[in-house]
Amino acid sequence: MGTKEDVRARLNIADVVGEYVRLTPAGKGRMKGLCPFHKEKTPSFQVDTEKGYYHCFGCKASGDVFGFVQQVESLSFGDALRKLADRAGIQIDAKYGEKTSRDLYEVNAFALAYFRSHLPGPALDYLRGRGLSDETIAAFELGYAPDGWDGLLKLARTKGLTERQLLEAGLLTENPENGRIYDRFRGRVMFPIRDHLGRLVGFGGRVLDDSKPKYLNTPETAAFKKGELLYGLDRARTGLGSGTELVVVEGYMDVISMHQHGFTGAVASLGTALTAEHAQLLERLGAQSIVLMFDQDGAGLKATLAGLDQTIGARFRVRATSVPSGKDPADALFSGDEAGIRQALAGGLDEVKYRVQAATEKYGVDTNEGKRGVLMELLPRMQNLDPLDSIAQDMRTAACELLGIRPGALLDWIGSKAKRRTLTDTHLAGMSQSGGEEEHELALLRQLLVDPSLLAKLDGSMPWRNEAVRKVMLAARGAQSSDDILDLFRGQPEEQLLIRLMFEGRDSGSLSRASSQEYEQKVTAYAAAAVDDIQVTLNIDALKNEVELLKKQIAVVPPAEQTALLGQISELQRAIEAEKRARRGN
Repeated sequence: MGTKEDVRARLNIADVVGEYVRLTPAGKGRMKGLCPFHKEKTPSFQVDTEKGYYHCFGCKASGDVFGFVQQVESLSFGDALRKLADRAGIQIDAKYGEKTSRDLYEVNAFALAYFRSHLPGPALDYLRGRGLSDETIAAFELGYAPDGWDGLLKLARTKGLTERQLLEAGLLTENPENGRIYDRFRGRVMFPIRDHLGRLVGFGGRVLDDSKPKYLNTPETAAFKKGELLYGLDRARTGLGSGTELVVVEGYMDVISMHQHGFTGAVASLGTALTAEHAQLLERLGAQSIVLMFDQDGAGLKATLAGLDQTIGARFRVRATSVPSGKDPADALFSGDEAGIRQALAGGLDEVKYRVQAATEKYGVDTNEGKRGVLMELLPRMQNLDPLDSIAQDMRTAACELLGIRPGALLDWIGSKAKRRTLTDTHLAGMSQSGGEEEHELALLRQLLVDPSLLAKLDGSMPWRNEAVRKVMLAARGAQSSDDILDLFRGQPEEQLLIRLMFEGRDSGSLSRASSQEYEQKVTAYAAAAVDDIQVTLNIDALKNEVELLKKQIAVVPPAEQTALLGQISELQRAIEAEKRARRGN
């Protein structure tokens, strides 16, 4: 019998990884490729063939050959070891007392044969009555658990299977009061549940009458983890890499009916919402977009999107939809409404549009308070700055268009935790797309932080539009250094703005090789020139604003008054040109 180290010595990690990742040389003993655990366009995944390890510099996944197979195929260590041992031609003994998923698969296979053998009769009639063909029933291996307390248990004993094995597979249940053990599934149509690799991990059972519970699943076992499973994914996965859209429906019958009618991207969760584990698996299988097709009204679909796990929304484009007739997919297809299914798949409520629309309806955008509410509501889905997260990018674009803010300013705010806590009117004004004058005012403040003595160059009559700039200009007179100014605003919302501007103003850039003294002299000289230039720019901005106001007045005043307004506009335009010449002269 071989050991783990025997398997490791027999295998080359690059050969194993190469079955999942296209690897190319990256130096002595190294290979690189696109990481299989997250989306990327530039290879950040590397394999060290000499040491036998892999590491991704993007998502930080790392490990040895066993860890790679565990992660890429969602296996336990024991299953990964067995899989690699088979590849290496080495026979491995399970350690004493070790529970392996393989044992559960074999016990489930025994149970499936039992359920399949009891299908003829009322259960088969029920399935045919729901519109399923015999070919579909066979393809999905549907069966029936007959009435009776111990039919499966009795048969298992004749085949050498123990009660403990069936209990571990979730096929038996135990009465806690008297200790009696009996079959878990009785009088139910049985739906075998396979994982994405096609391994039989458990069952779902449906009653034929109105008794409760209507559906019963295998309990959590070493092989059956409902938060990681999607019914039908073993069949739907074949088309995901080629662009097939994953359609998540509510029930087993919905999945089977959809597949029978050619909608082969259909899957169903096992009574849970989509989870982070689902997201990781689906991304690895090549899924790009997900449609949630539920039997709900508009409010229900909105609730579905509102509760969507962020890891799902961050990795896939998601829509929520329902069949126009209001029926579930299985009933719609049974009644011949295939067109309704196609219509539902073609439409639906897009996650981006929904979230923006819902935030707008909740807070409004006519006031700063409303804008703050919208931004804070959308922040969780906007804050992922990964360029491959197109949903976050679309959300940011929609927010900018809705609120009239600059994309760069939005990114600055998202990246600043302090700003998120104190999103003031000043911040909102500074993010505005119409804040050209305010941008110039901030540029002026940036230079004054380099040399506060330049405040003396201002005549005090400037009508500041940016409230933060106005506060600083009033408070900073007489300050000798930028530290003096910062001390005045310690702990106030303006502090973070001043810190950012101070660092921007002190960025040496191409002057980094100069001595500190020479650099400070050049920065100070630049600041003085910049103050003059920015003041001229602010004057031009103010004059242009006056011109725009006069133009609007011309459209509404009587013709007799228009001539005078045109004269004022001409004078202002000459003043603008004079300011421009003054700036060029400097």
